[in-house]
Amino acid sequence: MVSSGASAGSPVAAFAALADETRWTVLETLAQDDGAAGLTASVLADRLPVTRQAIAKHLAVLETAGLVESRTVGRERRYRALGAELTALGRRLERIGNAWEARLTRIARIAETLT
Repeated sequence: MVSSGASAGSPVAAFAALADETRWTVLETLAQDDGAAGLTASVLADRLPVTRQAIAKHLAVLETAGLVESRTVGRERRYRALGAELTALGRRLERIGNAWEARLTRIARIAETLT
């Protein structure tokens, strides 16, 4: 479950949810789905080596973290990945990566002047 100190939509909540490999796979499967209607826990369980009940629990964690959304269609609950949230998370990671690259470049330049 997502830490009580991490709010939905925060990178901490997202990474806590994605720390589980099955949840990562569920999110990837939802992201690859071409249908706008989304996928049910049963469909995901058919595609993955996990029970429907386990999938439902993983989906609840992903939804709490703000990475997926659900809606009821008839008697089914359908889930889809939230692209905007994933894009925002990716941008945050990219900024961190760029900052480290800049630091490493500066260190390399300093090392070159010392040799």
